Amino acid sequence: MIRPFRGVAAAGAAGPIPSPNIWNWPEVYEQENAAQDVDGAVWTVLREVAPWAGADVLDVGCGDGFHLPVFAAAAASVTGVEPHPPLVERARGRVGDRARVLRAGAAALPLPDASVDLVHARTAYFFGPGCEPGLAEAQRVLRPGGVIAIVDLDATVPPYGRWMRADLPRYDPARAESFFERQGFSIRRVPTVWRFPDRASLEAVLQIEFSRAVAERAIAETGGLTLPVGYRVHVRRKQSFHRVTPPL
Repeated sequence: MIRPFRGVAAAGAAGPIPSPNIWNWPEVYEQENAAQDVDGAVWTVLREVAPWAGADVLDVGCGDGFHLPVFAAAAASVTGVEPHPPLVERARGRVGDRARVLRAGAAALPLPDASVDLVHARTAYFFGPGCEPGLAEAQRVLRPGGVIAIVDLDATVPPYGRWMRADLPRYDPARAESFFERQGFSIRRVPTVWRFPDRASLEAVLQIEFSRAVAERAIAETGGLTLPVGYRVHVRRKQSFHRVTPPL
């Protein structure tokens, strides 16, 4: 079964969780990235809750670097971290000298303490429980006042969420959301539209995201070239601590 998420940030001692969609079909995943959120709704929310102009940005599980140029257009510096070597090379070829891309997993980030202002992870911390090592590393590399922004698919929103749950019957979106709430994250639900240039690309994307049976059902249930897809944006700010001088 093809899992509809990228699990690199959930990595613990056992290493990163493989992401069969982008690892095995990077060219099709490129079509998926191009089709996702065509109105920029997720980017609008991110700019509201975690503006990155002039900031040092880390993108955890950056894949082939599709989102890095957006950050690089305004950030002071951008670093992408990705564990899969072929994707690291694709990302480096995409961004050139606009960003650096390092091979690493989320549980062992090759950055100094308190060195970035924003940690961004998109469809990488999907399950919630099990992500603690990655979240601890994100917290370590953040400066005081910095933000962790986690963007994940919202499996409560049909039809895409219904197909996700059919392929992942043990996945409980409410449990994942409760996990992030306990970890101190706020949540924003973001409705988006995916738009494809033709049926061939739409069908190819659904076929790498779902098992054969679910993909066939999703293709049959989708008329036209658009899909409504919900996202969750989880945000947590690292507290700033100020030394209080006692009165004389």
